[in-house]
Amino acid sequence: MVRLLGPQDRLLKTVEGQFPLVRVFVRGNEVTLEGDVEQVAAARRLVEELISMVRNGQDLGSAEVETSARILRNDPDSSPAELLSQAILTTKGKSIRPKTLGQKAYVDAIDQNTIVFGIGPAGTGKTYLAMAKAVQALQRKEVSRIILTRPAVEAGERLGFLPGTLNDKIDPYLRPLYDALNEMMDPEVVPKLLATGTVEVAPLAYMRGRTLNDSFIILDEAQNTSPEQMKMFLTRLGFGSKIVVTGDVTQIDLPAGASGLQLVTQVLDEIDDIHFVRLTSDDVVRHSLVGRIVDAYTKYDAERQVKRFERDHPESQDGSNRAERRAAGNHGRRQNGSTWRGERS
Repeated sequence: MVRLLGPQDRLLKTVEGQFPLVRVFVRGNEVTLEGDVEQVAAARRLVEELISMVRNGQDLGSAEVETSARILRNDPDSSPAELLSQAILTTKGKSIRPKTLGQKAYVDAIDQNTIVFGIGPAGTGKTYLAMAKAVQALQRKEVSRIILTRPAVEAGERLGFLPGTLNDKIDPYLRPLYDALNEMMDPEVVPKLLATGTVEVAPLAYMRGRTLNDSFIILDEAQNTSPEQMKMFLTRLGFGSKIVVTGDVTQIDLPAGASGLQLVTQVLDEIDDIHFVRLTSDDVVRHSLVGRIVDAYTKYDAERQVKRFERDHPESQDGSNRAERRAAGNHGRRQNGSTWRGERS
């Protein structure tokens, strides 16, 4: 019951938030729902699914409750407990699994395709789930090594020349990948895997001229690749390998020019065995504010694009204005003509 309700009954409040006309009471091990008949029935179904998840050992959070409610709303015959029960990894007593339908589609696409692009905003689990699938593939001996890469691009700040060896210089760019790796594997094992080359973390610039066989390859922050770099990276694919490319096209840090991730969606969209998964704010599994921040910026960017189009294409606006002025002029002449004819008569 404690796992079902969450700390300070937080999950209980989330259930009530999904059904405003339902009141939820908990006494001991008994849950009572009161209110509108239809909403009580829907809330009961949701609570039953959440109980199934808890019994299966799944840790619940607000994201799981909201996603389960959305699944049942769209398809009352479906079972969120079954859809979201797929554990990719269990490490340090914690199961890593998809928490939304978008994430489930992303994980399934990685299983079914050789090259997968995970495109979406921050907090949707693009890199984290890809890393989990890579570690799973290595543990199952489906691949012999994991290769993680990123373009070395600063996020809006010029860091200048960093001190130290070459590895010291590129380490800040690749640190997020090391952090995710240490979360999913024993920190004592990771250095040994890095030393033997079983796991390789390298900047994108080091990929030129290589053919990567029997590998699980992840390109992170792909929105900061140029079209030439994206082509170079994708053509590194060797036999028995799988590629996952992740990125957020709304956070491009390139100083100038087109993003390789934006272009590749147009070039490779219809090729078999290449799949594009587009995640949205509904798939954000960080703090609930992150999803709202993503939506606010998306709305702002859309409005700014409209204003930029109107500024760059004044002829379209002028054309409509001329048509309006012409129509107004004709209307005025018709009015003047009728008055004049009336005076003449």
